[in-house]
Amino acid sequence: MTRCAQPGCTGTIEEGYCDLCGLAASAPPLPSPSQPPASQPVPVETRPVSRPPSSPSGSGRSRAGVPATVADLPSVPERDPAGAVLPDPEVPESKRFCANPDCGQPVGRSRDGRPGLTEGFCPHCRTRFSFSPKLKKGDLVAGQYRVLGCLAHGGLGWVYLAADENLDGRWVVLKGLLNTMDAEALAAAEAERKFLTAVDHPNIVKIFNFGRSAGLGYIVMEYVGGQSLHDLRRQGPLPLRETLVYGREILQAFAYLHEHGLVYCDLKPANVIRVGRRLKLIDMGAVQPIGSPAGSSWVTPGYHAPELGNRPSSVASDLYTVARTLAVLAIPGFSPLRGGAAAPLPVDCGHPSFTRLLRKATAPDPADRFQSAWEMEEQLVGVLREVSALEEGVPYPASSGLFGPERTAVGTALSEDGREVFGPLDPVAAAAALPVPLVDPSDAAAGALAGLAGRDGRKLIEQLAALPQTPETKLTRARLLAEEGAAEASGELDALEAELPGDWRVTWYRAVQALAARRHDDAVSLFDACVSELPGELAPKLALALALECAGKPAAFWHDLVWRTDRAYVSAAFGLARAGRVTVLDAVPATSVYRVAAQVALAVSVVRRPDVSGLRPQELVEAAERVSAQTNIDARRRDELVAEVLRGALAWLESNPPPKGVQLGGAPFTEAGLRRRLEGIYRRLAAAAGSRQERHAFIDQANAVRPRTWL
Repeated sequence: MTRCAQPGCTGTIEEGYCDLCGLAASAPPLPSPSQPPASQPVPVETRPVSRPPSSPSGSGRSRAGVPATVADLPSVPERDPAGAVLPDPEVPESKRFCANPDCGQPVGRSRDGRPGLTEGFCPHCRTRFSFSPKLKKGDLVAGQYRVLGCLAHGGLGWVYLAADENLDGRWVVLKGLLNTMDAEALAAAEAERKFLTAVDHPNIVKIFNFGRSAGLGYIVMEYVGGQSLHDLRRQGPLPLRETLVYGREILQAFAYLHEHGLVYCDLKPANVIRVGRRLKLIDMGAVQPIGSPAGSSWVTPGYHAPELGNRPSSVASDLYTVARTLAVLAIPGFSPLRGGAAAPLPVDCGHPSFTRLLRKATAPDPADRFQSAWEMEEQLVGVLREVSALEEGVPYPASSGLFGPERTAVGTALSEDGREVFGPLDPVAAAAALPVPLVDPSDAAAGALAGLAGRDGRKLIEQLAALPQTPETKLTRARLLAEEGAAEASGELDALEAELPGDWRVTWYRAVQALAARRHDDAVSLFDACVSELPGELAPKLALALALECAGKPAAFWHDLVWRTDRAYVSAAFGLARAGRVTVLDAVPATSVYRVAAQVALAVSVVRRPDVSGLRPQELVEAAERVSAQTNIDARRRDELVAEVLRGALAWLESNPPPKGVQLGGAPFTEAGLRRRLEGIYRRLAAAAGSRQERHAFIDQANAVRPRTWL
């Protein structure tokens, strides 16, 4: 067999693909970790940010508008059990290694032209090894299971196909031991026998029984005859959206195990099977109780968490394997091993939020990773919404389990300078408009905080003083001070950081304070840290975009990501408009209170271009019609906007002939027609003026634009 050419991979090429990393024989090179991709913003270096607490409003197990299960993907046909049996079961010499975890040296290899032994003793540590099947076709195990043959060889031994003669020949799988003389392997089998028969989850292979034959133990589990994710990956990288759907199913299975005090330990693409419209974890041999002693986990190099050699297994170490598995499935050219060690993730993992999700789940310090499968699943679903919106070109909105809605849209007002559509963004207004982290409903003051009345920050702070001083009341006080940019917010946040270690909201409010205090670079750094901490949430991405904009840095990338995913974040649409993509404002929903502002901005953007002479007449006509159609603005404001469009049309006529038979703003599109209409508007504005000075100004404008006559 041919060895895989991928750096660090010890697999062999079978049918054109590596049986370990799943890459083709001539896989493309990995992206250089030193050069970020041109299509994404350069990652901002941030200080470490503590992990988030559990969602205050539930686990987020269901999100609207996103494929919830593998049932939403095309079906994968079941594999005929009889056709899956190996005709000549043998472990390739390249995969024969000592089972002693302190040794792991190659065994059973050819020497001097003689084939390697399938049974014997390790020449390095004298541990017994055996790679020979212990069952053959026709054997009866536990008086019930008739063996059909071998299916595969796994980490803990041979896997056999059998028929349950007590249940009308139902197909089952028997999993044996790698080395029955190995006390550790025997202990693992005993542990499986004790608790795995009680595991019952639709995404986990069902363990039926535990039987013995000729002194050897076998686990009896359901037969799952589909394709493994390893098999699917051998055909090429999986679409990111499909990978995330698989990730969600896996995390739901992991959450079930974790809730029952178990960790899976050895997740990799080969241990996940797709059959029909279902996904199942198989090979439960490495499952063990959370907190099992260091070094007792059965792991696969390139996938396992680095601390397992000297720390007990944990939820965080289990979730590490999920991220590495997703990376192998989705990232072109990525091999889990390089030079015999775990390969670092590429700078670009295919999508910015997916990249941050993987980096958080594989952080070197377990405390910086996701702390529960539900927490990781909630953020993964947020990334899935972003990816789905990008692929389909339609938004995938959903309520957040961590943030409230956008309080108000910022940057919607027109500039007083007639040469620009919008003025510069006000950072204080931006800080006050951001979504607010939700209150933990279990907090003793949660009900009272919901009843706070008023919008004035200082009055609300006074009301807080009368409430019990719980973590949520202290956080609310810090928020109100931060939104003012008050210096005293720093002391409050310092105290909260000591009281609530690991709460991301402290970092969030530090960022809000920095933005309101016009310390734009600090705000960018802190909001960027929040994006990394909550990669599936849109609120931190909107905040980062606004902070970048205030700092005079490109922000359109993040505005676009937010707006594509959820049209409820109208600030993102206006952010894109300020970046030059004004037409996006036409997509502001008709139900939004900012629809009028969006339509007005679209109208005036036509005549506030540096050179109106290059416009098409229809653009000017449509601009006037947009303004006239806005019935929710007062008559005076509408007249002022129509007048601005008419002035732009007059400037256009200085370089272009009048279009024949065209009406604009209720007047013929000629110089005389537009001047008469504009004169009438100015005289109407003069009549309604609030002061003599203003009335005279409008009359002067009316006299200046009226058509020249002899009368």
